[in-house]
Amino acid sequence: MTDTTAHLSLTLLGLGDMGTALARTWLAAGHCPTVWNRTPAKAAALAAEGASVAATAADAVAASGLVVVCLLDDASVGSALEGIDLTGKDLVNLTTGTPGEARARAAWAEARGARYLDGGIMATPTMIGAPGAGGYVFYSGSRALFDSRRALLEVPAGSRFVGEDPGHAALHDVALLSAMWGMFAGVSQAYALIEGEDIAPKDLAPLLSEWLGAMGFFVGSAADRLTSRDFTSGVVSSLAMQVAGSGTMLRTAEEQGVSAELITPYVDLLHRRLAADPAAHGGEDTTGAILLLKR
Repeated sequence: MTDTTAHLSLTLLGLGDMGTALARTWLAAGHCPTVWNRTPAKAAALAAEGASVAATAADAVAASGLVVVCLLDDASVGSALEGIDLTGKDLVNLTTGTPGEARARAAWAEARGARYLDGGIMATPTMIGAPGAGGYVFYSGSRALFDSRRALLEVPAGSRFVGEDPGHAALHDVALLSAMWGMFAGVSQAYALIEGEDIAPKDLAPLLSEWLGAMGFFVGSAADRLTSRDFTSGVVSSLAMQVAGSGTMLRTAEEQGVSAELITPYVDLLHRRLAADPAAHGGEDTTGAILLLKR
């Protein structure tokens, strides 16, 4: 479906903070969403803004060729769509889930006659519909669905199609979030170390930002080394050196009365890589330790 009229209509299931932000952005752009939420009261404000409110999920699905789902979890998706005719529908699932759940849901949808696209939202609700905020959505699954609905899907946030494997949007989503959590852990450790000292967090903040930015080179370097499996060329700070230096970080945490629980897993990983073959791995950078994480 590529004509303008068809693109003005869509259905949205789920009106939590993210779903509501999506609905409002489509409404502001002149589109006509039919919305449904398990708790009807959440739809009242959107009805006043011009959305059509369906009494049941089945009614909502019947109203449009494009059905966008933004619910709590995969189980909620299955429950909301149970027994509903999806023949000929385009189902776009923006519910946070795992790659395995996305693949299973894609097979489930296709067995019911629907095209399926999974999405991983890289934005907070306040970033939805906000030009320049940097939010976007990873999509994977049916390329034909993505191409035909892209203009409408990009109204709330930019899009990045990452392949026809339905699980790859969720995988990209969680990979980026995992890196974010690791960064948050390191920043938390840094602030904990200065707690109670005559060092203001606001004074450390720009130093942290500057240092983390300078260390961003590791992202591309690690990708290159994992591709080539060359962990030794051009190394400026070896694994052996990093392991030796880790003791200082752990002792400092102990002196400051700070738990090292946020950093010891990574320190332990580096120790394991070095201990496996000191002669072979001592001159590497730390990228090779990543291989120990794969079971």
